[in-house]
Order: sequence, then C-alpha cells, then structure tokens
Amino acid sequence: MLRMKKIVVMAALLATSSPAFAGASNFMLVNGTGGALSQLSIRRAGTNEWKPLGNAPATGARGTVSFNDPDCAFDLQATVAGRGAVTWAGVNLCDVKSVILNHDASAGAWVDYDQ
Repeated sequence: MLRMKKIVVMAALLATSSPAFAGASNFMLVNGTGGALSQLSIRRAGTNEWKPLGNAPATGARGTVSFNDPDCAFDLQATVAGRGAVTWAGVNLCDVKSVILNHDASAGAWVDYDQ
C-alpha cells in the first residue's frame, strides 16, 4: 500500500512539472523588420554569451531554425540593414510555431508569435 502511494505521488509530480521540461525547440523565424538581417545570434535571457543562430531569412521571408534548449526565455540579436544591431529581449521560445521579428524606428523592437 505504501509503495502504491509513492508511485501515485511520483506520477502526480511528473505530470504537474512536465511543462518545465518542455523547453525551446525548432521554430520558424519570420523577418518582419522591413530590412535585411545579418549576424543573427541568441543567448539565454540574463546571460552575456551570444551564440550564432544560423542564416537569417530575407526581408519578409521565413526560415526554419533548428534549436533545442531546456529554457524558454531568450534574447535574439541581429544586424538590421540601415539600422545596426537590434536586440529582441525576453523572447519566449517554448510552445511557439513561429517568431516574427519586428522593428520600427519609432516603436523599437518587438516580437509577434504564432502558436
């Protein structure tokens, strides 16, 4: 009986904590900045180490990003033609299908999601 209770408790803990194990995985990146992107990189939010993320999609285009990490919150950075380095902070990469990078001279940088 005690063993059965332990099994039930462990199963309940695993079931309730499973979203924490989901993490970030492959996603579609859309360039909605209105300019060409280069030097696309990523870092875990709150850290300083930028890592290259691969080729950035052309203006208005989308591209698949192969990515896997146990965390969800990331900063993305790219050089936008005519505007310099732009950072999109606190991007949630868990449970999203696509991330749309936007930038406007008056509004700054923001992200839209397609979940």
